[in-house]
Amino acid sequence: MILILQGAVSLGLLWAVMTIGVFITYRILDYADLTVEGSITTGASVAATLISGGWNPYAATFLAMISGMVAGLATGLLHTKLKIPPLLSGILSMIALYSINLRIMGKANISLLKTDTIYTPFINLGLGSRNAVILFGLICVVILIALLYWFFGTEIGCAIRATGNNPNMIRAQGVNTDSTKILGLVISNGLVALAGALIAQYQSFSDVGMGIGSIVIGLASVIIGEVLFGTRNFLNTLISLVLGAITYRVIIALVLEMGMRPTDLRLFTAITVTVALSLPLFRGYLNTFIRSAKNEKGGA
Repeated sequence: MILILQGAVSLGLLWAVMTIGVFITYRILDYADLTVEGSITTGASVAATLISGGWNPYAATFLAMISGMVAGLATGLLHTKLKIPPLLSGILSMIALYSINLRIMGKANISLLKTDTIYTPFINLGLGSRNAVILFGLICVVILIALLYWFFGTEIGCAIRATGNNPNMIRAQGVNTDSTKILGLVISNGLVALAGALIAQYQSFSDVGMGIGSIVIGLASVIIGEVLFGTRNFLNTLISLVLGAITYRVIIALVLEMGMRPTDLRLFTAITVTVALSLPLFRGYLNTFIRSAKNEKGGA
C-alpha cells in the first residue's frame, strides 16, 4: 500500500503542473480550452524525441515547454484575430496537434528506457525512483506556485485575471483583452506541455494518444482541490490545486487497488467531475429544504 501511495503522490505532483495550467484558462480566463489535450502530448513528444536523440534532459524539457507555449499562441490567435469561438479554436488546435505530434516523433510512441532523464540526478542520490520524482515534483510545484503568485500580483497578471472576471470593465481601462487572453493561453499551455514532458520521463515513454481525456483529469483535480481545500485567496487556491491533483491520483490508485478495471477510469473520472460540478446545486437544494423545514416548524 505504501508503494501504491508513493506512486500516486509522485504522479500527482507531476499532474499538478498540468492542473495549474488548466486552472489558468478554466477559472482565471473563463475560457474552455481543449488545446491541452494536444499540448500535453506535444510536450511529451518534444522531450522524448530530443532525449532519445541525445539531448540534455533539462534542455529538452525547456524546449517542450516552449512548444506548448507556441500551441497556446496558435489557439489565442485563432480566437482573437480570426474571431473563432473559444471552444472551437481549442478543438482546431487539438486536431492539428495530433498530426504535428506524429511528425515530431516520427511514429506513434517513443521509449525512454535506459536513457537519462530529468530525474536521474535525484535517483543517483540514492533516493529511489519514486522518492526522486516526489522530491523533484515538490521542488517544481513550489517554484511554480511562487512564480505564479508573484506574476498574477503584477499589473499584467491582474489584467489577465480581470479579463476573465469582467472583460468589459478591463477593456474600459484601456487594456487590450486580446493580448491578455493570448498571454494566458500561452502560459497555460506552456505549463501543460511541461507537465507532459515530466510525465513522459516518469513513465519512460511518449505516446501520441496520451493526451486523450487529460482535460477531464485536469478539471477533476481543479474541482476536487477547490471543494476539499478551499479558495480563500490566490495562494491558497494554487496550493489547493496541487493537493487536488494528488488527491485525485490517490483516489484513482485506491479504486484500482479495489478491483476497478483500468478501462473504466475515464468513466469514473467523468462521473467524479459531474458530481463535483453539481455539488453547489445540490448544496442549494439542501439549504432550501432545511430553511423550509425550519419555517414549517416555526409556523407550527
